[in-house]
Amino acid sequence: MNWFKRLAKIMLLTALLLLLWQSAVSLLALPHYMLPSPEAVWQQLLKQHVLLWQHAQVTLLEIVLGLTLGFLLGLGSALLLAFSAPVSAFLMPLLVISQAIPVFAIAPLLVLWFGYGMASKIVMTVLIIYFPVTTACYDGLRNTPHAWLDLARSMRLTPATLLFKVRLPAALPSLASGLRIAASVAPIGAVVGEWVGSSQGLGYLMLQANARMQVDLMFSALFVLLIIALSLYFLLDHALRRLIPWAAHLR
Repeated sequence: MNWFKRLAKIMLLTALLLLLWQSAVSLLALPHYMLPSPEAVWQQLLKQHVLLWQHAQVTLLEIVLGLTLGFLLGLGSALLLAFSAPVSAFLMPLLVISQAIPVFAIAPLLVLWFGYGMASKIVMTVLIIYFPVTTACYDGLRNTPHAWLDLARSMRLTPATLLFKVRLPAALPSLASGLRIAASVAPIGAVVGEWVGSSQGLGYLMLQANARMQVDLMFSALFVLLIIALSLYFLLDHALRRLIPWAAHLR
């Protein structure tokens, strides 16, 4: 029933946005090259579905690989920060400083270092999601309930056992929040990497369509990217609700 209500809300919001879109095109008499109508975009989706699917597969693979690697790297970094105070004192300032450098500004360097293939896009995605995953998990590890820690100390658990048996399970809700943010921003990394330099992917297709004034095709690629992003988010959200049922804020 909850999924039905959420789906109904999404469909209602989509219908309202489409109505506003069509009204803007009709009332303002906007030319096609500025804002195509929803019908024109839909026609391109049907006409170019093979082309869109070919490029969507590349972008989807980049997003999934970047999300997976970024999650593993962020989780490992958070555990390392929580397990060792000296490492935390050294690594945490580096994490903060790294966020002062816009990832988009170093995108050309990533393409130069890792090439025009998929590797540079995956690295871009990892860099974007690494910080929110690390900080969310680390905050969860630091905010373990004191009653749990007191019980663990009374049982004389080793630091490693305390970390993996008590603090990490307590941090899973916070980690889930970081993963939700990561799923939302991961497509940005892949597409920006494709804009800077690539020969395939939805970002590449959008650039090519924009250069040829095929704005309806560009909007079609953007729509497919939106579907990918929403699907990843809701699938991840559903999995987290199943895997972490004890987290009250996930219900």
